[in-house]
Amino acid sequence: MAGTIKIDREKCKGCELCVHFCPKGCIAMEEGFNHMGYRPSCFVKKDECSGCAVCARVCPDVAIEVWR
Repeated sequence: MAGTIKIDREKCKGCELCVHFCPKGCIAMEEGFNHMGYRPSCFVKKDECSGCAVCARVCPDVAIEVWR
């Protein structure tokens, strides 16, 4: 089953937990910065996401929404 995620780049503080915990490696860090000066994460492998929601569960900033 395919999934998709939305990362609120303005809430993200760049802790990288979602990057490290994504089992499919679908998340990476952006090159730019958000309004708070953090490098937020971004959804890069859209066709490989299973919608497992691990990223949303580990996000301390509640910046990720997941749909299946």
